Amino acid sequence: MRHGGQILIDQLEAHGCERVFLVPGESFLPALDGLHESAGVRTIVCRQEGGAAMMAEATAKLSGRPGVCFVTRGPGAANAMSGVHVAAQDSSPMLLCVGLPPQRFEDREAFQEIDLRALFGSLAKSVEVIRETERIPEHVARAWHTALSGRPGPVVLGLPEDVLSARASVADVRPAPVATPAPDGEVMALVQAALERASRPLALIGGPGWSRKARAAMEAFAARFALPVVSAFRCQDYFDNRHPCYAGHAGIGIDPALARRIETADVLLAIGARLGEMTTSGYRLVTVPEPDQFLIHAHPSPDETGRVHRADIAIAATAERFTGALEALEPPQDPPWRDWTRSARGDYEAFLRPVPTPGAVKLEQVVAALSEVLPEDAIVTNGAGNYTAWVHRYHRYRAWRSQLAPTSGSMGYGLPAAIAAKLAAPERMVVAFAGDGCLMMTVQELATAVLYGLPIIVIVVDNGMFGTIRMHQELSFPGRVIGTSLANPDFVALAESFGALGERVEKTSDFLPAFERAKAAERPALIALAMDPEAITPARTLEALRAGDAQ
Repeated sequence: MRHGGQILIDQLEAHGCERVFLVPGESFLPALDGLHESAGVRTIVCRQEGGAAMMAEATAKLSGRPGVCFVTRGPGAANAMSGVHVAAQDSSPMLLCVGLPPQRFEDREAFQEIDLRALFGSLAKSVEVIRETERIPEHVARAWHTALSGRPGPVVLGLPEDVLSARASVADVRPAPVATPAPDGEVMALVQAALERASRPLALIGGPGWSRKARAAMEAFAARFALPVVSAFRCQDYFDNRHPCYAGHAGIGIDPALARRIETADVLLAIGARLGEMTTSGYRLVTVPEPDQFLIHAHPSPDETGRVHRADIAIAATAERFTGALEALEPPQDPPWRDWTRSARGDYEAFLRPVPTPGAVKLEQVVAALSEVLPEDAIVTNGAGNYTAWVHRYHRYRAWRSQLAPTSGSMGYGLPAAIAAKLAAPERMVVAFAGDGCLMMTVQELATAVLYGLPIIVIVVDNGMFGTIRMHQELSFPGRVIGTSLANPDFVALAESFGALGERVEKTSDFLPAFERAKAAERPALIALAMDPEAITPARTLEALRAGDAQ
């Protein structure tokens, strides 16, 4: 006989869960007791449920298995919604376990009571409330399988107090194998024929289900076919950026030359990517519902191909199965698009050259210099804000799973993701980029990094404003600034108050020495970059320079 909390944790352990991120709550005390007894599941105590959920989501990205987060009802669940939204838009498998009031108090608006299905119904793949202690293994096994199958995503499990505290004699359930759809020979023949007719083909890769094996197969295929490859929004580590076929990143601040190339491609091979708003520049590069390109769309969920864009060839296949099937295709004797590919690579390399921005600290030089000195397998994380345009443009992602960034554009993600990354891969260097507004969303998680002795490095772009919103505000309503100015703390003193190292950089030449000291600290470190508020995105700066030349 085990109480429900022990059954729950044993079931998670049986499914391969290695760590649980949580903010403790009295609504799931038996689950905490189960964690106390567990030798296989590590408990990571966080400082706010949003950070905990983001850590679980980042863990899923790194491992390919569901990240697990425990929160209490009411405000705990509401705080965790930000991480669940990241998991939904990033197609990351995740399990959010929410403690609930005892069933006998249900529907009385009991303390912190919420309607779990109403709250998470538009975000999660499934929302279930476990009503019987004996059925905990069944529910957990189904939730785990649902999170992984088809298009992966978050699943929410409600855990009433009385279900967790009751005892039962029930066996654990083994993990169910997840179906991995694969293309058949007939559809691959259609892909072969489409490529043989092409003169300006382009591959666009992203989405769920990728792996080191899939990436290697894609790189080999691109080399054999001399095919240009573009990464979808914040999927830049899916393909070695040094590869001669890599043509850049389709996302915020896209290279105008790359945007034109996507628009004018005659065959677009989309593998795993949803072709969402950010990747397609507001659905302009790949129009809805009828793309101008001949669209070959492979995705693990058959519901995705044709949902937004009509595909000429729709393929239900995981990235690993589809890239494996590409090995059987035969390239033309001399692909007629070789110059097209060389030109695409040339444009990408030209786009790497830093565009000067105002101020004593040049973020373009900081990111470019950091890209040169970081180990090949270093993990770079970020949240959302204007600063990300520099990171995505000037940092070259070389190793598999070296980028953790939210396609949902969620502020505050960088620091929790860095913590999750260092826990999952302690041997790898982990660097988080954050804006000042971005960092302050989850800055309390510095305490988590200190608690577990995680030597991550956080680089804060401090310009005293919500930069992205200010930029759009100035473009739409020049001179009418409201709601975007910030009063920031002394970030060095703030970091040191947590027990982390704090550094402030006032000019570009000070950055690398500060970074070396942060590396040597062997504890969490924060480097604040004193940025000029006039330093806007590289693309906007370039536009302003060109406008000045024209005048």
